[in-house]
Amino acid sequence: MKIAIVGASGAVGQEFLKVLAERNFPLDELVLFGSARSAGTEYEFKGKKLTVKELKHNDDFKDIDIALTSAGGSISKDFASTITKHGAIMIDNSSAFRYDDDVPLVVPEVNPEDALVRPRNIIANPNCSTIQMVVALKPIHDLSKITKVQVATYQAASGAGAQGIAELEEQTKQLARGEEATVDKFAYQLAMNVIPHIDVFLDNDYTKEEMKMNWETKKIMHANTEVSATCVRVPVARSHSEAIWLETEEELSVDQVREAFKKFEGLTVIDNPQNKEYPMPLFVAGKDDVYVGRLRKDITNPKGLTFWCVGDQIKKGAALNAVQIAEWLIKHGEVK
Repeated sequence: MKIAIVGASGAVGQEFLKVLAERNFPLDELVLFGSARSAGTEYEFKGKKLTVKELKHNDDFKDIDIALTSAGGSISKDFASTITKHGAIMIDNSSAFRYDDDVPLVVPEVNPEDALVRPRNIIANPNCSTIQMVVALKPIHDLSKITKVQVATYQAASGAGAQGIAELEEQTKQLARGEEATVDKFAYQLAMNVIPHIDVFLDNDYTKEEMKMNWETKKIMHANTEVSATCVRVPVARSHSEAIWLETEEELSVDQVREAFKKFEGLTVIDNPQNKEYPMPLFVAGKDDVYVGRLRKDITNPKGLTFWCVGDQIKKGAALNAVQIAEWLIKHGEVK
């Protein structure tokens, strides 16, 4: 088994290395690729030093079984044919192929079988906010079809990559010294602030990040569930939070949903508000599961429910989800 990581020096690329090691992924060889700038950089994996190779249009992927790519949409589009032409399966973390009809968009807890039909040998990893939301929605949808969802996201700085974390850290230090915060990665100062703006605004005044949650949920869940999102950047280093309201066709009890949550793979329930026990980024960063709590009936709607959801968007929202797809393919004989 020969695995490649494309974009090894980025935040998700580094997380790929950690996740593959943590899960003892069944590989014989791991090859790292990156830009000309990062070529030659060494990273340790299971006690061995691996050197990043420059990504080029050549035959470097001839013997690769699975390529985990996270180098940005333009790179993914440019190199997709180079990566897949000899049979490698490309599991792509960018937005390049998510809405292409001939590319499956997969969350293993929700729609793993979609990975079996991949005409271009490309599988897309969904947006991080969508991944954690659909993992939480799936057990409810299995009880009764979800007709609509309203969600407010509270997205960590690292959702904008390593530069996002660095900017938040630097701004926090600058403010502590009484200096003016330097703003580059985000539209405004993020430290001591929240910014209701992620990605570009579209003609309907939703941002692209918000519409991704609508488009992707429908494709992943094979449902016409409408999702209305407001996505907000918050001064948290790692792990996204979401406040979710939903409506189902049939009225469900809180006990029914809580039990379904507890039985569902990939979810952890922390829901004891009387003892101040609920999911928070402070405790979820670095964890595999999506965490849910504050589950209750929506007092405005008898068929409505609302809950709080937290997940590490670099791990489950990116690297882990891709690795889980790869594991599922191996388990089902798609990769020998």
